Amino acid sequence: LWPWLLASSGLSALLQLVTLPFFPDSPSYLLIQKGNEEACRKAIRKLWGEGDHQAEIDDIMKEKGAAASTKTLRVLEVIKERSLRWQLYVLVIVMTTLQLCGINAIYFYSFEVFHTAKFEEYLIPYVSLGVGLCECLSSILCSTLIDRFGRKVLLWGGYLLMCSVLALLTTTLSLQHRFFWMHYFSVILIFLFVVFFGIGP
Repeated sequence: LWPWLLASSGLSALLQLVTLPFFPDSPSYLLIQKGNEEACRKAIRKLWGEGDHQAEIDDIMKEKGAAASTKTLRVLEVIKERSLRWQLYVLVIVMTTLQLCGINAIYFYSFEVFHTAKFEEYLIPYVSLGVGLCECLSSILCSTLIDRFGRKVLLWGGYLLMCSVLALLTTTLSLQHRFFWMHYFSVILIFLFVVFFGIGP
């Protein structure tokens, strides 16, 4: 089943490969990058139908003017630019914490935790699949929560809850040989960690 499941991702790639030539180019790409206004109008008509689309073309022209007046910086210039330093620090911290938050360790050791929890061998891949599905659903939930609470609250809340879950998981894994129910609690904590990861970072 797993080879077929992995191969199924190729179906969407094949579908895109077949249908992509029939899609029009982006109007902004045609006007800004290529400088072809007629092709831009044709693409707009294909996307939005016949009608007066001058307002959209004017917006793209404004975007082109703004892009022309903005200087493209190299990597070293971005690092040296004082006005961009705070944004750069935030970006580096967020990307670093994302890599070191523990999600990779959770995925790596979850199979062993499920095995210790006395799940049947044939069920463990499906429980692991449930963990991945849980992350997918929590990411969808995040898209609805981000407008209400904002990115900052979700980041702080997600990392705080993930730290709490990891502390509890460390405790349950240490005590799993003393209490039989700790195995199942560890499994619940893995699912909770994945949910908080999907909602937060």
